[in-house]
Amino acid sequence: MLTIFLLLMAGLLTLWLVKWGSEKEPPDKPATVEVPRKPQPKPQPASTDWRLVLVNPWNPLPETWEPPVMQALPSGWEVDARCYDDLRAMLDDCGAAGHEALVCSAYRPRSLQEELFEDLVQEYMDQGLTEVQAREEAAKEVAVPGTSEHQLGLAMDIVDLDYQLLDDTQADTPVQKWLMENSWRYGFILRFPKEKQATTGIIYEPWHYRYVGREAAEEIYHSNLCLEEYLQGK
Repeated sequence: MLTIFLLLMAGLLTLWLVKWGSEKEPPDKPATVEVPRKPQPKPQPASTDWRLVLVNPWNPLPETWEPPVMQALPSGWEVDARCYDDLRAMLDDCGAAGHEALVCSAYRPRSLQEELFEDLVQEYMDQGLTEVQAREEAAKEVAVPGTSEHQLGLAMDIVDLDYQLLDDTQADTPVQKWLMENSWRYGFILRFPKEKQATTGIIYEPWHYRYVGREAAEEIYHSNLCLEEYLQGK
C-alpha cells in the first residue's frame, strides 16, 4: 500500500511540475523592449526682444496677443511699422540691382490664418485623406492658426514679379538669388531653409523672409543657422 501511495504522489507531483512549467514564459523568448519616442523640440523662453519673438509649431502666440502698430506697403499689405524702413530699403536696393520684387503676403490676422489653414485641410480631404491626415499634411505647408509668423507682422512672402508661384523654383529667380545673398544686410533672414525643415517644422520656403534685426540677421546668415538654432545658443 505504501508503495502504491508513493507512486500516486510522484505522479501528481510530475503533473503539477509539467503544468507549472507550461504556464511560465519560455526562457528563450526575448523581452519586450520599449523604444523611446523621438523628443519634440521644446518651447523656447519668450524673448524680450520684439525682433526675436519665436513663433513655430511648438511656440504659439498667446490667445491674448495683439498686433503692434502697423504700416501699409504700396501693395496694400501691412507690416510692423518698426521694420518698415529696413524692408523698403531692401526692396529699393533690389530694384536698383535690376530685379523686381513683389511682397505677396505680409501681416495676417489670426482669422485669415484660420481660413487659409481650413481651406487646405478641405483640399486634402477632397483628395481622400481623413480629417486627421489632412490636418497633419496641411500643417506642413500652412502654419496652424496661432503659430504663424505672419501674425507678428515681421514676416513677408516676397516673389519675383516675373514668377509669382510659391514653389521651389522661386529660389532660381533673380529676385530670390539677390535676396538670399543680401537680405541679412537689412535685418532679414530666409526663415525656412531647405536643410532646416526638421528644426523649423516647416517645409522649404524660398520666398518667406523674417525680420530679426541687422545684428541677429548677420550672425544667423554667416553661421548658417535657422532662428531656432540661433536662439538656443543665446
